[in-house]
Amino acid sequence: MKAVITVTGKDSVGIIAQVSTECAKYGANILDISQSVLSDYFAMIMLADIQTLTLPFADFVDKMSELGHERGLEIHVMHEDIFNTMHHI
Repeated sequence: MKAVITVTGKDSVGIIAQVSTECAKYGANILDISQSVLSDYFAMIMLADIQTLTLPFADFVDKMSELGHERGLEIHVMHEDIFNTMHHI
């Protein structure tokens, strides 16, 4: 099982490190990452393996969202099944 994690907001030092640390804290393994800084705006998409999460997926979603609020970022976690369904024609 995989999840798509998106992070957007004002750029600052340590965003990737903090999001990655939070993923590792709960057993999510980052498989791929793409990030960009456009002027002062940070945008990142991560693909994470969530098979070894140490808490329920819904709680992981909440924890990542909480991190975003603490940092002034928007962090959204979407299960790959939902992502694939939304983007399947």
